[in-house]
Amino acid sequence: MLKWFRKKSEEPVPEGTETEALEAEASPPDRDASGEEEIREAQGGFLARLRDRLAKSRERLADSVDRLVLGRKHIDAALLDELEEVLITADLGVQTTRILLDRVLDRVKRKELEDPAKLREALREEIQAILSVDAPPFDPRRAKPFVVMIIGVNGVGKTTTIGKLAHGFRRSGLAPMLVAADTFRAAAVEQLERWAERIGVPIIRQQSGADPSAVVFDALDAALARQADVVLIDTAGRMHTKVNLMEELKKVHRVIQRKMPEAPHEILLVLDATTGQNAMSQARLFQEALGITGLILTKLDGTAKGGVIVPISHELKLPVRYIGIGEGVDDLRPFDAAEFARAVL
Repeated sequence: MLKWFRKKSEEPVPEGTETEALEAEASPPDRDASGEEEIREAQGGFLARLRDRLAKSRERLADSVDRLVLGRKHIDAALLDELEEVLITADLGVQTTRILLDRVLDRVKRKELEDPAKLREALREEIQAILSVDAPPFDPRRAKPFVVMIIGVNGVGKTTTIGKLAHGFRRSGLAPMLVAADTFRAAAVEQLERWAERIGVPIIRQQSGADPSAVVFDALDAALARQADVVLIDTAGRMHTKVNLMEELKKVHRVIQRKMPEAPHEILLVLDATTGQNAMSQARLFQEALGITGLILTKLDGTAKGGVIVPISHELKLPVRYIGIGEGVDDLRPFDAAEFARAVL
């Protein structure tokens, strides 16, 4: 998976120097020993920040498990009953909770797990296994242009996520292009334009109310002509229960495929972690209507419902591609199942 790392300095870039700074970041230095050490430090720092931002989810899950096993000598039926309640209230869902408990019980029966103090570690390993979905890696260099269709209901942070994705790709040396296909909301187009200006990338847009499919068709022509590496398409996000929205998204999808038969290479659904189990219903509807290749979970830093990522990934067999853990431009990160499991457990 394509990765980018947080800059050590959190100070804002002085006005007028942002483009130069981004261009400098786009060309990574030679990977010598000191460079490897910096990357290890950056990874360690990110894990610490991830743990900090997921404090609410961890308190609901890990701390509850610790309190549950405190003073217990054996893993028995009563303990597992209480554990079931803890997992469900952590937004893991009934089905996923049942699977986790069955796996824990199987370990107990095989004498692999007897000490209640090791229960949290066992849960962490099982959650990591569930989140490690067998899927092709997210590789924007495998096609040119690499077309990514971003979908999701209004209010989940979709447009902001697109801007942060473009920023990360640009830092990695790729040439992204933004497409404002949410033509029914003037505010969405304006917001995307601000992002394009802020990070120094081109944007394709038309007047408010234009046909989204026509915007996308023209954008793909422009991407081919300008040799863009990645095309990020912002789409409308009115209520996910509206049939006309789904039909509109299907039309955009068909237009993309007519222009580039192998595209879109990724269809990413953006979900707001604070909505808990409602995110699951959204994921189901979008998956049935359009098909999804991956998930992006935003606003993990402000919720205790981060556990919802587990049942969604398990039920739909979809990989989580990115997670948002803050409002900063670098706070959208490629998802790592092991890091996430360690952060919440």
